[in-house]
Amino acid sequence: MTDNDKPVNDENENNGEENFADLLARSFAATPRLAPGDKVEVRVLKISGDWIFLDTGRKGEGVLERKELLDAEGNLTVREGDTVTAWFLSSHNNEMRFTTKVGGGVAGNAQLEDAWRSGIPVEGRVEKEIKGGFEVKLGTVRAFCPYSQMGLKRVADAAVYVGQHLSFRITEYGEKGRNIVLSHRAVLEELQRQEKERLKAALQVDQTVTGTVTSLRDFGAFVDIGGVEGLIPMAEVGWGRVTDIREALSVGQQVQVVIKQLDWDNGRISLSLRETLADPWEKAVVNYPEGSFHTGRVARLAQFGAFVTLGEGIDGLIHISRLGAGKRINHPREVLKEGEEVEVKVESVDRDNRRISLALAGVARAADEEEATLASFRKSAEESSAQSLGSLGELLKAKLEKGKK
Repeated sequence: MTDNDKPVNDENENNGEENFADLLARSFAATPRLAPGDKVEVRVLKISGDWIFLDTGRKGEGVLERKELLDAEGNLTVREGDTVTAWFLSSHNNEMRFTTKVGGGVAGNAQLEDAWRSGIPVEGRVEKEIKGGFEVKLGTVRAFCPYSQMGLKRVADAAVYVGQHLSFRITEYGEKGRNIVLSHRAVLEELQRQEKERLKAALQVDQTVTGTVTSLRDFGAFVDIGGVEGLIPMAEVGWGRVTDIREALSVGQQVQVVIKQLDWDNGRISLSLRETLADPWEKAVVNYPEGSFHTGRVARLAQFGAFVTLGEGIDGLIHISRLGAGKRINHPREVLKEGEEVEVKVESVDRDNRRISLALAGVARAADEEEATLASFRKSAEESSAQSLGSLGELLKAKLEKGKK
């Protein structure tokens, strides 16, 4: 057996170095043990059922209740791989329990001041409504939350908060915990900020999204598209002219909209409901062919003519020259008024430029009759002329034949 055939000795292979298991064990041993109330940065490894499993960088598995990281609508605010700030609660059988909110247990009461300094949310129960706000219990500790700090918007009935378990931030901590002021609004604003950052990466111009109408204004409708609000201007509500937003939409209604503009710096998101609806101009040539008659409503008067609505999103123009029945007028209001129903004739359709030229039916019919009369007269004149020429030709022919004899 040659030297190359000899079995390799483990000690020679390691050459005095510790194996990986020993190094790992030594690294865990060197990591300081956590005490209840310690704050750490942990990474989300897996989300499963009611629990979120965490990588703490220590020996043992970290777990966190899933419900702690849900927003007001019940949506999870983290994904696998995200890093979160958490507080250590206890360890049992190499399983470490964490929380993202300091509650009312022994560890929680001991850490309220640290939670105030660090900005960590605390869990509390709204006990009752008092002057200026609410009394909130943080375990056995009483605290105060002003009306203005309970939500992003003021609610009509403040009593709806009583009995609820909510997350708060401690905004004031005095007299060794005897004077604590809370804000639930700060927690909501932080969640809103996180959601905004997520949406920045997810939303794009020309993307179609689903949203919920949150409020109606004279200039349009605000829509929540998953954590941020955008505006549907009046011109983007529908293809037709919308004068009252409340006739087209209602608060709480779910809508599909197209994102037209994303201005994160100024907090402006512009949306379009119209672009999710069928374009009526696609069938304009079929529905309003040249020469056809229709009844419409005068939508607007301008110096150069009158706009008439034929259908949803379809307006045609009667030029001022087609309004006076042969007489010169200075303004369309001399003949028509806004809101009036009129019968019109389609004279031409330009689908590409979204233009339809119209004429008042009475004027068009009179012009048609005049044209028909003129055409009939011309035809009769031509026939009469032909007959006259025929008779003259026959006379000349007869005279020539007579001269030959």
